[in-house]
Amino acid sequence: MPFNLPRVTKGLLIANIVCFCLQLALGEQRYAFLELWPYVAGSDMQWFRPWQLVTYAFLHDPTNFAHIAFNMLALFMFGAPLEYTWGEKRFFNYYMVCVVGAGICQLLLTSWMAANTGGIGATMGASGGVFGLLLAYGMLFPNQRVMLLIPPIPMKARTLVIVYGAIELLMGFTGLQPGVAHFAHLGGMLFGWLMIRYWRGQPPFGRRGPPRPRIVR
Repeated sequence: MPFNLPRVTKGLLIANIVCFCLQLALGEQRYAFLELWPYVAGSDMQWFRPWQLVTYAFLHDPTNFAHIAFNMLALFMFGAPLEYTWGEKRFFNYYMVCVVGAGICQLLLTSWMAANTGGIGATMGASGGVFGLLLAYGMLFPNQRVMLLIPPIPMKARTLVIVYGAIELLMGFTGLQPGVAHFAHLGGMLFGWLMIRYWRGQPPFGRRGPPRPRIVR
């Protein structure tokens, strides 16, 4: 239940909702410096600032309530069981790595696009961190059944991760759904996967197989 949520998950939910309310009250010009802008050297457009790799994940499109609603629902569904499993510190570190990793991927893409085509706006939303949570849930609880909202189809968590990953990859490369940061979503999943493998001591961070026995002559 919402009132029994672990502290970090609850804190992230509250922070996102408070920031969304402030966005509605202040107007975009007041918080534009917190959005994730592309970096184009020598341009007169809004420049990237390092703190935006974190702050963008606490902002959502104030004209699209579904944007924050779906992100917060996913944070509620997947964040709590992961925090109960990992503990507060590890869960928070994981979420922030996914947020920053997603931001880095999106920054590289939008900066390249802005330098070559122009007209690239800012990025906002917690989706990069949320997709990282989705990946972790699928890795830790692969056989747990989850229910999609649209369409309402039950499936294993592992299958859900694969399906969403494939959709994001398809949408990102084909451009069928413009205005959505598909590569930020994939970046959150990539950095989450790397973080889990780092904790487990798996390649590319750990050994590539069991240690060889020593031969004593």
